[in-house]
Amino acid sequence: MTNEIYLFSGLGADESVFQRLDFSNYSTTFIKWIAPLGQETIEHYATRLLEQIPTGRPILIGLSFGGIMAIEVAKQIDTTKFILIASAKTKKEIPFYYRMAGRIGLHKLLPARLLKSSNVVTDWFFGAKSSFDKQLLKEILHNTDPTFLEWAIDKIVHWTNQEQPENIFHIHGAKDRILPLSFVNCDVIIKSAGHLMVLNKSEELNEVLLNQLPPQN
Repeated sequence: MTNEIYLFSGLGADESVFQRLDFSNYSTTFIKWIAPLGQETIEHYATRLLEQIPTGRPILIGLSFGGIMAIEVAKQIDTTKFILIASAKTKKEIPFYYRMAGRIGLHKLLPARLLKSSNVVTDWFFGAKSSFDKQLLKEILHNTDPTFLEWAIDKIVHWTNQEQPENIFHIHGAKDRILPLSFVNCDVIIKSAGHLMVLNKSEELNEVLLNQLPPQN
């Protein structure tokens, strides 16, 4: 039996963000982001993403915002394994200042074009150091649909989830500035890793994933 892995990329990103992770022994499907329906709830959006997951008891891997969406998906189906990378399991792991911004509507004052800009500040926040990391981050931000971006940020700052899958395994970077480690209770800490550790700490991450993913039959 082949273990099917479904990967949820970060906010606005596509499968290219996973290019340095080794899933060669597995069948993988990259979840495609779809346009939100107006003020659609995160739960309803997750239900629509389920159309891309026909496999029973799949393995889910979620990165950043993709991890939050994968949590919502996992609340609706049974999973074999759930791996969270640089993300949050519950609302308590979302920094209080993000949630505070949501309560007063501060996030709605930031124009999408500003959120999509790439500069030294975004490079620092995401931990993009090499020219390759910076270029890929620039492409991700540039290609992110502004409507989806605004919808997703609103869902993050208002996320109310307090449940987490029983079979979850959380990997986080010690130097993550988007979701600081101080707010997170994780299983493995990758030293000196920032929010883009799937790219610049892929060797360490691949070693952890190899130990966590179920062997092929």
